[in-house]
Amino acid sequence: MLKRGQLALSPAQIDDLIDYVCAESFHQKIFYLWRPALKDANDDFVLELAVKAQAMIVSWNVKDFKRAESFGVRVLTPRDFLFYLESQL
Repeated sequence: MLKRGQLALSPAQIDDLIDYVCAESFHQKIFYLWRPALKDANDDFVLELAVKAQAMIVSWNVKDFKRAESFGVRVLTPRDFLFYLESQL
């Protein structure tokens, strides 16, 4: 998904970022289902995982995750996510 957008990162830099996120992550088991909460069933799975992991959702399709905020999940575009990361330094 990161490679679909208009970012000032090279494909190699995006691969490095994804590798870093994967290296720092760990698997989460999902014990509950709220389906259907979103229009797309595949997005419901992403929402469930974000709730369990207390994570943000990063997507170009922010409008597809409108109800995510009601579950306490912040949704950002990849560009906004990178700005967010930069502000945390």
